[in-house]
Amino acid sequence: GADSPLKHEISHGFEYADCWVDDARLVVLNAMAAREQGAHIHTRTRCVSARSSKGLWHLHLERDDGSRFSIRARAMVNATGPWVASFYDEQLRQRSPHGMRLIQGSHIVVPKLYDGDHAYILQNEDRRIVFVIPYLGQFSLIGTTDQEYHGDPTRVQIADGEIDYLLDIVNAHFTHQLAREDIRHSYSGVRPLCDDESDQPSAITRDYTLTLNNGGSDAPLLSVFGGKLTTYRKLAEAALAQLAPLFPEMKGAWTRGATLPGGEHFDDPSTLAHALCASYPWLPGPVARRWTNTYGTRSWLLLKGTERIQDLGECFGAGLYAREVDYLIVEEWALTVDDILWRRTKLGLFLQAAETARLQQYMDSRTAERLTTFEHAAQG
Repeated sequence: GADSPLKHEISHGFEYADCWVDDARLVVLNAMAAREQGAHIHTRTRCVSARSSKGLWHLHLERDDGSRFSIRARAMVNATGPWVASFYDEQLRQRSPHGMRLIQGSHIVVPKLYDGDHAYILQNEDRRIVFVIPYLGQFSLIGTTDQEYHGDPTRVQIADGEIDYLLDIVNAHFTHQLAREDIRHSYSGVRPLCDDESDQPSAITRDYTLTLNNGGSDAPLLSVFGGKLTTYRKLAEAALAQLAPLFPEMKGAWTRGATLPGGEHFDDPSTLAHALCASYPWLPGPVARRWTNTYGTRSWLLLKGTERIQDLGECFGAGLYAREVDYLIVEEWALTVDDILWRRTKLGLFLQAAETARLQQYMDSRTAERLTTFEHAAQG
């Protein structure tokens, strides 16, 4: 129609519904869920070496600050994603049963291209599709790309060719034309795909391969090659089914209908936001809406014991209060400004440089105190 953001020569479209997820939050919520089931989570810790002896794995681990510790385990799962094959070389000193191919995918964030909450799937000449997705109210998220990546997965970043590729396809479809200076943020990742020797990155199997091998030892080692977010729980159940014979006391699969932390007693974000504002009338509406989208019913924990807005502590900008920062340090393992602004929230898109610097000072003082309980933090 006349009000369409698309070029007028585009006359046909198809509509379907899909789900979206914030991958960084999905990861942290799974770690929280595991912790609440009794797991010990060691963030920012790498495995230096793993060797098996007399039916046990002996793992040497190193924390960010260089301190080391050891643990023993009856079984080990190598679910290191892009590092699954290199883990064999470096930590196990063995040959990996499968090769990996790393396929880079990059996204850009631009000021929003159109109103409304629908996404677009753009069909490209190279038979790939690119999504344009409404993002955080003020932006459009555009991605993704598909190119072979060689090198250290921690250093992946968007390439010039990828920026051109994404801008070109959007400009071919939308009346509003984008230039490089419109890009507010970009991010890249690598998809670890099991090498099936196909020529097209987009054709390589998106499936996963599980190998249970004793690596020449009597302690079981399960490795996960490939896999993707959408089916992560099916993958986990398949993995545990392979380990079940070795752990006779293991209970059956249970995650199919399990909610993630914050998803309990949850109808939808707007109903929850209204409930928060009814109980805490001084809470700013935009903060209530963002919290319910980010933390779900854990938002009540953020407000426990507060009686007025001052109880949320200092505001660093964009509705980020000290109370939320303390919560993220204690409950969600946040240590750095990037953890807060990009991994746990996406507030990095909204904070100015001076506000970020002030947040850094606050984080430094908080981590020096080593916050251990959130309640204590709230009174600070």
